[in-house]
This record gives sequence, C-alpha cells and structure tokens, in this order.
Amino acid sequence: MSEAAYPPSWYAASATPLPQQPALEGALEDADVCILGAGYTGLSAALDLAEAGYRVVVLEAQRIGWGASGRNGGQAIVGYGCEQSRLEGLLGQDAARVLFDLSREGMDLLRARIARHGIPCDWRDGHAHVPIKPRQERELRAGIVEMAQKYDYPLQWWDRRRLRDELESDRYLGAVYDPASGHLHPLEYAFGLARAALGAGVRIFERSPVVELVRGNRPRLRTPHGHVAADFAVIAGNAWLRGVAPELESRVMPVGTYIAATAPMGEDRARALIANDMAVADANWALDYFRLSRDHRLLFGGRASYSSYPPLNLRGVMRRRIRAVFPQLDDLPIEYLWGGYVDISLNRAPHWGRLAPNVYFAQGFSGHGVASTGLAGRLIAEAIGGQSQRLDLFAKIPHAPFPGGRALRTPLLVLAMAWYRMRDALW
Repeated sequence: MSEAAYPPSWYAASATPLPQQPALEGALEDADVCILGAGYTGLSAALDLAEAGYRVVVLEAQRIGWGASGRNGGQAIVGYGCEQSRLEGLLGQDAARVLFDLSREGMDLLRARIARHGIPCDWRDGHAHVPIKPRQERELRAGIVEMAQKYDYPLQWWDRRRLRDELESDRYLGAVYDPASGHLHPLEYAFGLARAALGAGVRIFERSPVVELVRGNRPRLRTPHGHVAADFAVIAGNAWLRGVAPELESRVMPVGTYIAATAPMGEDRARALIANDMAVADANWALDYFRLSRDHRLLFGGRASYSSYPPLNLRGVMRRRIRAVFPQLDDLPIEYLWGGYVDISLNRAPHWGRLAPNVYFAQGFSGHGVASTGLAGRLIAEAIGGQSQRLDLFAKIPHAPFPGGRALRTPLLVLAMAWYRMRDALW
C-alpha cells in the first residue's frame, strides 16, 4: 500500500488495499443521513443505517481508517476507558451495570461482523492486564472479585508462574486474563467495515474534509468543494473536528500514542514469547501494551504524548521499553514506528449523544474504541430509527470541558500526567 495514502506503519504496509473513493464535488441533497468520519464509529453507523434502508453518505477528510481506526494498538477490550466505579459514581450501580452489559454487546457485535462479512483482520482471543507493582496487583485482584459480584463477569487471576507459561517475561507479578477480549489488525478491520458499507449502498467520499456543520431542519455538512444535506447528521471525527463543533472539541483531548513493530522473529521464537497469542497491557497509568502480528513481529505500543510533537528520540525510547519487558529481543531491530491520536474525555467515560434532535455524535473513547465504536454506531443508528433509550443512557454521563481552554489544557494535563508517572515509578 502506498505510504503517500496512509501514514507509514506496519498496518498500512500489510493491509489489503481498498480502492480510493471519490472526493465530493457539488451538492448532494438526497441523503437521509450524512456522517462525518470514515473510522469505526462512522462506518458502523453507516452500515447499520444502510441495512435498515436509509440513504447514507460518509465524508472523510483523508482516507478510510486514516485516523485512530487504522493506527491503534488493535486491542479490543470489554468495558470503557474509565473504571466501572467511575460510572457507578456518575450514574449509580444499576445504570453502570446496563452500560457494562452494553460493552459486552459491543464485543459480540465486533466478533459477529468479522464473521458475517469475512473480514480478514487476524482476530485473536485473549487479553492480559499485568501488574508491575504490589499496589497494582492488589487493585487488580480486588477488581476480579468486584467484576464477578457486581457484573457477573468472569476474569481469571494468573499468578507469576502461570503467566510465565504464556508470556516469556519476568517483569510482571501476575495477570488478570480476560478470554472474552482480544486483538485484531485495525486497518484491515476498518477496510472490512467499509467494504460491507459500500456493499450495502453507502456512498463514501474521501479527501472531503468537513469545514462547517450548518444546523437546521435539514443539517448540512459543507466541504471545500460541495455539501451534503440530509435529515440527520452524525459527527464521528473524534480528535479531528477542527472547529466543526466547538462544544464537542472542548470535551476531548487529543493524546498521541506510538507503536513500534520489530523485524519478524520467526514462528518458533514468537510462540515462545507469547504462547497463547494474547494481547497484553500493563497496569501503569501511562501504560505499555503489546502483541504479536500475523508475520511474527512484536507490536509494542505506549509512550503517550500530550503535545502535538512526538517524544524526543522516540525510536530509542521504544527500544528501551521493549528491552525492559523482553531483554531477549535486544538483537531484534525496529522496522516500523508510527503514532496517532486517541481522544480522551476528562473523566475517561464515553461521550455520546446529540447536539440537536437531528445531529448525533460519539467521541471520548479514551483508548478503548476498537469494540465500543461499533456499539456507538449501532446506538446512534437505533436513535435515528426512533429507538433512543440506549443512547440516552450514555447521554446522561456528565462531561466537563478540559480546564484552561485551548491555550492551557495541554500544559495542565502534562502536569497531571507527570504526577501519575511519578506514582507509577515510586509505589
């Protein structure tokens, strides 16, 4: 795949190319729904709506899956970016339970779509959450009990010896293993959703950035060379809205995260490294996460950045982080290194709802969007179809803007993150 079309990454280099869709030229007035963004959320909503008989147009500023949907860590995890305790505090136990059950439905939807549409995205079962410090171990083990008692959700505790059977690293004290979560090839999954949507009649326009949302009885999404008028609009641009909806932008923070792909290590060495092919994430606030690729590379992510610039000496930083987990891979060079932005909300909870009776949105996935984006798209499609109860529950989650406005929110967040990193390092 051309690196000019997508930021260079192992995902872009290994995905089956998708034909480029045309740019929007002129006015379209015959759409029922117009969607901003051809990532997971927008494509999922488009697919559900088209299958329900709606005429759907999707406008994408770059290429399908160009943003976080095509660059992320690939880990699909039940739950949301915040802890369930946060949702309990915001909405109460009963509502938190409903939201958690919906996240399980989102995971089921992800698996069902992969199977139904034959999406070749290398799905693998299993995710491990691994503690480094005793404090983290205590918290994770208490969480297993809570998830079983409050949410009927079975998780497994693996002690150090059991984890060592599956993971060739001495860094961790054990693991919380979730067989219901897993991992996939993110860009291939985005392409698969797009193929399914196109097959259902969705019109997708690439290289068509939305520059204005015109609200009204029939909202319009305007691009530099045209516009789409529809009965409903859906805003699914996450960290890339660029002034289209200021009230949404103030409630998310774009955070850079980075992934390194090593050279292939061979099947035998890869199987020794992660025997059961699970995905792994540590329990630090600024976490590392890793998994194996289909061609036996280590895909290793982390090193969040809260500015618009990548960290200094990023390649060296990622090599040190890999060596801290897998010193036996010291001979293995990094062949690909890329980054992208996730959109975090202030409380890390999902921010989904409506700006007007005919304008819907979903954002604030906070690093947990692979499975929950499909759920967001489905709930928005349901609401457009007249069944809004499930989306309305998410809309009740309160979301404050980031303090400091556009000028100061990044420095304030950097200060907060410095404290969390110090906590991770010291206790």
